[in-house]
Amino acid sequence: MHFTKIRSRYHFHLFQKLVLASLLIGFLSTFLSLALKHITEKYESILFFKASTNWIYFLLFPILGLSVIYLLRHYLFQKKANKGITEIFEAIQSKSKQLPLYKIPSHFINGIVTVIFGGSTGIEVSTVVATAAIGNTTSKKDKLLSNYKTELICAGITAGITVLFSSPIAGILFSMEVITKKRNWVFFLTNGIALLTSLGLLLFVDEKPLFAITITTWHVHAIPYFILLGILAGLNSVYLTKMVLFFKLQFGKIPFHYHRILLGATILTICLLLLPQLYGEGYSAVKGLFSQANSSITLLSIATLVGVILLKPVITSATLAAGGDGGVFAPSLVIGAFLGFFVATIINHSFHANVIPMNFVVIGMAAVLSASIQAPFTALFLVCGMIHNYTLFFPLLMVCLIAKQTSKMIFPFTVYNYNASLK
Repeated sequence: MHFTKIRSRYHFHLFQKLVLASLLIGFLSTFLSLALKHITEKYESILFFKASTNWIYFLLFPILGLSVIYLLRHYLFQKKANKGITEIFEAIQSKSKQLPLYKIPSHFINGIVTVIFGGSTGIEVSTVVATAAIGNTTSKKDKLLSNYKTELICAGITAGITVLFSSPIAGILFSMEVITKKRNWVFFLTNGIALLTSLGLLLFVDEKPLFAITITTWHVHAIPYFILLGILAGLNSVYLTKMVLFFKLQFGKIPFHYHRILLGATILTICLLLLPQLYGEGYSAVKGLFSQANSSITLLSIATLVGVILLKPVITSATLAAGGDGGVFAPSLVIGAFLGFFVATIINHSFHANVIPMNFVVIGMAAVLSASIQAPFTALFLVCGMIHNYTLFFPLLMVCLIAKQTSKMIFPFTVYNYNASLK
């Protein structure tokens, strides 16, 4: 009887600590993600406007941004490169490895600097690692909590993804599909509380969906074309993954870091001069696609679509290999949007298919992301959250699964698990 009392007190004490820790993680991760999101959006817009009015800034911004990141890393952040989501995998797979506290400002600052100065990636991975570091740091503050490091790391990530894409379901699915396969009552308790905390704060600050569009229907006759889009999305995701891995390998052979910066900045400048739509995250270019849904087809518009599809993986890879902070989240969404619009444009023009281009843009975004991170359910709910609309749920589910299977058949790795799988 005495032992049963002690055990029940222990579990109640643990429960209390987990609840308080999850609330704290959810609160801090939400505000960090909101700050990172809005600061990046504001200054990316300002600097891109500058560059679009004077091409010389396309020459200056990339080298300035990559140089600032190198100097910050060298003099402020312990001379250690940010390895993205790989850092999280290392932390959850080993009791001894941690995500140090400096990873929070490191990814926060470097993520902003990378994107606002034209680095063609996104702040998603910066957010994920920074919020994971919040969870990791919280777990180290108490002996009881230290046994649940993985669950608390995931709680931070769940809150961060929820904020970025206004999709709580995508937040917890990302933690489950990509980060860890761990399933226990502590995972669902901590992640559920962090999710509800972030969702409550989002409602309080009245955060708007990333893309303000209206989708009312989809047509059954478009299903064969959706399948085609899924296959092409899988192929494009493999192209993106292999390009990132290739650039990292080749840049790794360059002995002097500043030579990598010069080469990376040169590639960025050339790509941005050819296609300014490649600047930064690229979400503004996607918004432009939605506004062009009913515009007439021209040779220039087709060339632009193909150019973005082919060059976005190149400029993203150069950004990351030269030291920029980020990952393949935003690039996958942008590539998918342009691929979807391209497919819809071609089949409408050549085969009079009468499909809805806006639908293909949305489905393309989810499909390429699904294949790139091999997480179809995360991609589905994430994109639905971005547009705050679930009309396309069934075609999205179908195409996400097709895209993932296509990519896995060709190349069964992502940029997140490739190195780990070789060890």
